[in-house]
Amino acid sequence: MRIYFLITFCFLASLTHLHGQIVADSISYKLSLLNNEEVEVLRTDPKTTFEEIQTKTGWKQYNLNYNATSKTAIWLKFQIENRSDDTLHNYLYSKNHVTTIFQQNGNAFKKWKDGIFVPLSKDTDKATDFFTELTLAPFQKSQIYVKLKTYHQPRVNSYPTLYSGKGYIKYSRSGNKNQTNTIAFIYFYTISLLTIILFTVVFWLRMSAKLYLYYLGYLFFQLLYGLIILGRTAGPIGNVFQYFPKLAYNLNEPIQFAFIGFYIFFINHLLTIKKYNKSLARVLKYFGYVCFLYAIAYIFSTYYFHDKYLNGLLFSIVRIIILPLNLALFVWILLKVKHPLLIFFILGQSFFFIAAALASYVGSSAFHYDSESIVAFTEAPNIIFQIGLLIEVYCFSLALGHNVFLLQKEKEDTSYRLIVQLRENQTLQETMNRELDEKINEKTDELIQLYSEIEMEKEQKIKNDFNQKIRETEMIALRSQMNPHFIFNSLSAIKHLMMTFRKDDAIAYLDDFSSLLRGILQNSNLKKITVEEELEILELYLSLEKNRMGKEFEYNIYFSSREELSQFNIPPLLLQPIVENAIWHGLHPSLKFKKNLTIIFETSEDLKIIIEDNGIGRKESSKKKKLHNSMGSTIVQDRLTLYNHLNDHSIHLKTTDLEEDENALGTRITLTYQY
Repeated sequence: MRIYFLITFCFLASLTHLHGQIVADSISYKLSLLNNEEVEVLRTDPKTTFEEIQTKTGWKQYNLNYNATSKTAIWLKFQIENRSDDTLHNYLYSKNHVTTIFQQNGNAFKKWKDGIFVPLSKDTDKATDFFTELTLAPFQKSQIYVKLKTYHQPRVNSYPTLYSGKGYIKYSRSGNKNQTNTIAFIYFYTISLLTIILFTVVFWLRMSAKLYLYYLGYLFFQLLYGLIILGRTAGPIGNVFQYFPKLAYNLNEPIQFAFIGFYIFFINHLLTIKKYNKSLARVLKYFGYVCFLYAIAYIFSTYYFHDKYLNGLLFSIVRIIILPLNLALFVWILLKVKHPLLIFFILGQSFFFIAAALASYVGSSAFHYDSESIVAFTEAPNIIFQIGLLIEVYCFSLALGHNVFLLQKEKEDTSYRLIVQLRENQTLQETMNRELDEKINEKTDELIQLYSEIEMEKEQKIKNDFNQKIRETEMIALRSQMNPHFIFNSLSAIKHLMMTFRKDDAIAYLDDFSSLLRGILQNSNLKKITVEEELEILELYLSLEKNRMGKEFEYNIYFSSREELSQFNIPPLLLQPIVENAIWHGLHPSLKFKKNLTIIFETSEDLKIIIEDNGIGRKESSKKKKLHNSMGSTIVQDRLTLYNHLNDHSIHLKTTDLEEDENALGTRITLTYQY
């Protein structure tokens, strides 16, 4: 009796021990969690937290009735135990968009995240999107929570499975082998597109034609499409979309219609369809715009109003409309367009249609899931479609190359026709020239003689007019050298000195005044004088003005040496009218306490003469012209024009208004001596 009780107790204890957890070391290859009596399930809101789940009740056995949707999440709960004395590594396999795993470790829980829509930077296992490693120490029992989340309902529901270490290695090797050809082709596809893009960019930069810009858009979006497909594999290089999986999913459809839009614009320009049928060209243009608008609308709707049913319906409707329309346009082009490159379009479009049809058939059936099938490889529908696209790209690349040949040939033909036309024109011109020469020779002697007489008369008239202008200018300059007011004031000053019995001052003033007049009269007859001689007259004039105006007038003359000034020639009495103009129209009306005049002779390179005053400025002086109407500036400019015309060097005059905050500070006259 006791023995029977003991056997019964051990049997029940063994049953109790085996029930309630999954024994990790007993998994030889894999263990499905679906319909497993040790796995419990709970359907919740996607925002339910792990802390809330731990307090939830009502857990059920996991079966086919529990699938994650865009509006609900599925939580799984089970215990796993390692009864061996070795550390075990089991792997949870799940193809859900986001799989979050919480594994008990003592009193705390470790968290892992994996799944198709989990960026690579946050993925637990960087090598695959579907496996999460669960490590169990010897004789460790651990509670596991698994959250399954999806953004839209997949075509085939995925149920988690536990793999042993050996099972994981076997599956990984099989999966990698299954992906090898796919990854190799995608790299070949990408490198081919990049190479063609590089050459197209060179052609576009060189020829600046819209044709190459549209082809670049077509190639670029095809390249993005290839990178999106690469993101679904374990490709080790250039797999950028693994960092943005959700973005890649949302862009898959718009990118395809974007490169279709650029393809339509490209074909429209390549075959110059407008030349053959304007209506067809217009329809193709609008069709391209519709493709772009659909791509933009799809991105917008996916981002803001993602709905599985609506997107699926839109997907089907668009293809029901687009594919027949595409076929109709293809036939229309065949009937209306007779371009030399049409054969390349037919070949490329044919391969595209064949690949698209095969890809649709393979994708809509389970044909590629059969391990014995010829298309039993990863992303089989997309790879078939990409093969058609790549062949189409090769056809269009050949078409572009042939187009360059045609353009070059057309250019050569045009050049040849132009050369022939030029030769004909040259022959005709020679014939006409001979006829004209015979007629012209009869009148040549008479015309030459008549022309010579006219030219001589014209030259003599110009010379006489020019000499007359010189004489008139010199006379005007001579008459204007001394302002009548200055002479009157100078004589009045002499009279005042004599009446105040300042005989010596009157005699000195009179000597200076007579010297100035004598110098003016002597130099007026000369065509050139040295700057040194001009300086002497200027000093006499300024000393008289200083005596007349008194202490309020100050002047300064700066030069390095008189010997250097003697090396330069200028028209006689050139500076005195400028200085006189500065005194009478700039300084004399000024109310400033100090009226300064500065004259600088700079000879460091060529001669530069600067005459600067702190008077009222030209704007204010122009308002007083009714009282002081000076022609000094005009006469000086006319003299310089004549002087520059007759000599191998020139003198240029520049007037600068000195201002600060729109307040006049004076005037600067600059004379520059140039060879």
